[in-house]
Amino acid sequence: MSGQEIVFTLLGVVAVGSAVLVVTTRRLVHAALWLVVSFGALAGGYLVLTAEFVAWVQVLIYVGAIVVLLLFGIMLTRAPIGESADLDSGNRWAALAVAAGTAAVLVTVVVLGFRDERMPLRAGGGSAEELGAAVFRTWVLPFEVLSVLLLASLVGSIVLSRSDIGPPAPEAGSGAGPDSGEDA
Repeated sequence: MSGQEIVFTLLGVVAVGSAVLVVTTRRLVHAALWLVVSFGALAGGYLVLTAEFVAWVQVLIYVGAIVVLLLFGIMLTRAPIGESADLDSGNRWAALAVAAGTAAVLVTVVVLGFRDERMPLRAGGGSAEELGAAVFRTWVLPFEVLSVLLLASLVGSIVLSRSDIGPPAPEAGSGAGPDSGEDA
C-alpha cells in the first residue's frame, strides 16, 4: 500500500467512526459536532483524490453552512440540547439491524461491481474549470431546481418553528372569540 492509500483509509475510518457517533450519541449538539468531523474527513478524502475544488466545496457548504443550519434549527425549534427521552426510543436494535443490512448490501454491490478495477489518477483531475463547465453547462437546470428547493425548505422550517406567526390568539376572558356568538 502506498502512503496515499494509507491516508485515504485512515480518513475513511475517521469518517465512518464519526458517522456512527452522529447517530448513536444522545446529545443533539454533540451529533452536529461529530457531523463536522465526518464531513471534514470526507473533505480530506477528496484532497487525497486530487479533487481540491470538491474538497473546498465540502468544507464551505457542508461544514460551514449545513452544520450551522442544523445548529440554528436546534436553537430556533427549542429542541432539547441535553439528553432527551424522545431520542432514547427502544428501537436501537431494529435500527442497528437495518443499518447493518444496508451497509452489507452496499458493500456487496460495490465489491461485485468493481472487483479489481482501478481508476488511473490524472494530473488535473477534479479541476475547478472542468467542474464549473459541467455544472453550468450540462447540469444548470437541476442545479437551479435544487437551489429553489433548498430555499423553500429553509423558509418552511422557519415558518414551522416560529410560534408567533399565524392568527392571533383570542384574549383570555374577553368572550369575543370565534365561538362566543357575538357579532363583530
